[in-house]
Amino acid sequence: MIESPALKKRVREEAEEEERTFYNGRAPQEWLDALAPLGTDEHKPFLEAAPYLIAVFAIKYGERADGSRYSHYYVPESVGIASGLLLAALHRAGLATLTHTPSPMGFLNEICGRPASEKPILLVVTGYPAPGCEVPDYATRKKTLKDISSWL
Repeated sequence: MIESPALKKRVREEAEEEERTFYNGRAPQEWLDALAPLGTDEHKPFLEAAPYLIAVFAIKYGERADGSRYSHYYVPESVGIASGLLLAALHRAGLATLTHTPSPMGFLNEICGRPASEKPILLVVTGYPAPGCEVPDYATRKKTLKDISSWL
């Protein structure tokens, strides 16, 4: 969990650098077109404004005392499930969240002091909603059960 203003500033600076690269050349036009209605760009002031940033890492492999590696299995599935439970718990506690996934996120290893065996997956921006905060209409539309399931 990152709460230090100085570290949140570093996260913002590094994330915005990655986002500038993304929005100004790395992203295909189709992706930019899909993002356009959301109004997002490389500016991420919420990374400093929020009280907490939770950096979620996947542990790709373990290391024995002799330095040899051993595999971890079902890492993406486990991290996905754990992240979903974390988000649900934060919402249940009355906190607002925003998931942020600049890519690549290797800068988080350095900022958080994490080893190379860990891969940053997700930043969860967490806190109470700012006064006047509004949830965009598109974010509250839900798909129907028929849209997301098949009954056999």
